[in-house]
Amino acid sequence: MHMKAHHIKTPCEVKAEFARKGKSISSWAKENGFVKGTVFSILNGNRPCRIGESHKIAVMLGLKEGEIAD
Repeated sequence: MHMKAHHIKTPCEVKAEFARKGKSISSWAKENGFVKGTVFSILNGNRPCRIGESHKIAVMLGLKEGEIAD
């Protein structure tokens, strides 16, 4: 059985996707219970996404593969 390979998005691709959808990063952060500054830091490459909330945000945005464990 083949598993579908996931395309890991670049921060630019994520930002372009928000623009295409007419959705702000701030509203996505609020809807998902995140501080908008944290989301912007991740998208701007200013924050590592190895553990915790940063990891969860990166996985949800498609910036990295991984599991979200609560």
